[in-house]
Amino acid sequence: MSEVLADFLADQSAVLQEVSEDCAPVLEAVSALLRGGKRLRPAFCYWGWRGADPDLPDEGVVAAAAALELFQAAALIHDDVMDDSDTRRGQPAAHRRFEALHRQAGWDGSSTRFGLAGAVLAGDLCLAWSDELFSRAALPADALARGRRVFNVMRTQLMGGQYLDMLEQASSTQRGAAGAVERARRVVTFKSAKYSIEHPLLLGGSIAGAPAGLLADYSRFGLALGEAFQLRDDVLGVFGDPAETGKPAGDDLREGKRTVLVGLAVQAATPAQAGVLERLLGAPDLDADGVEALRTVLVDTGALDGVEAIIAQQVDVACATLEAADLSAPARAALHELVVAATSRRS
Repeated sequence: MSEVLADFLADQSAVLQEVSEDCAPVLEAVSALLRGGKRLRPAFCYWGWRGADPDLPDEGVVAAAAALELFQAAALIHDDVMDDSDTRRGQPAAHRRFEALHRQAGWDGSSTRFGLAGAVLAGDLCLAWSDELFSRAALPADALARGRRVFNVMRTQLMGGQYLDMLEQASSTQRGAAGAVERARRVVTFKSAKYSIEHPLLLGGSIAGAPAGLLADYSRFGLALGEAFQLRDDVLGVFGDPAETGKPAGDDLREGKRTVLVGLAVQAATPAQAGVLERLLGAPDLDADGVEALRTVLVDTGALDGVEAIIAQQVDVACATLEAADLSAPARAALHELVVAATSRRS
């Protein structure tokens, strides 16, 4: 996987070099991001493929799986721009890297705008590169066409999910508490669960020619585990150790993210607790004391316990689906391990 990505980026470096050596920081920003991460999406793609047919050769599917890393990089870079995040995977977010480059060089204009523009371009490159790498996969034409249908749906639905997330933050006051949890769970489904787990599994399974029954099991497993995965990430974003998560504690609270965790708290809050949420959630200058005050509300309203209950329930659904699915024993064992990796209480 890493070798495929390294070779692909080396090819792109040569293409960008024809433009100018000044493009090197763009490639380095992408390369730095790709050096981190758990490679969960390629793993689900690989085992979705291997689960359908344990005797297929590895050639081809690895490149298709690696394309998911570039797609995720595009999503992360753009997500950090939209959220105005400072860090990603323990290092400066892409727009902060470009902002620092501009500031340190003493160039004209706004460092902030330069940073945002550089990140948008880097994210766009990753999106284009994901398609190029997928198209390069050494697979039979019919297998590639089956996978292409999943790949295309995945990309469109993620962008729709991102828009829903943005809309929810902008309109939550007008919409009120009623339906907040249901709306937040829909955002989770389309912004994270599908492209993180369901679609990678379906991509691998479709490439392998998996029967409809197994693909249906992959969807059920992937959607349940995908929600549990994102809810765990939401909990870690508020209560996790920044040294392990790679992001400052409370960033989601500072950004005013309308997560399931927040939705449950809003629905159960007393007037005093609601006042704390209204005053502090989304405050750009939220300090450590403010983060702690919001954490207290999330615990005391039962929101944290509620999210943990949903995670446990969805993991149970995923595991039960996995046990009943008609797939190879090695794939079943690997997918069980990935359940643990995706929902661990540590980042």
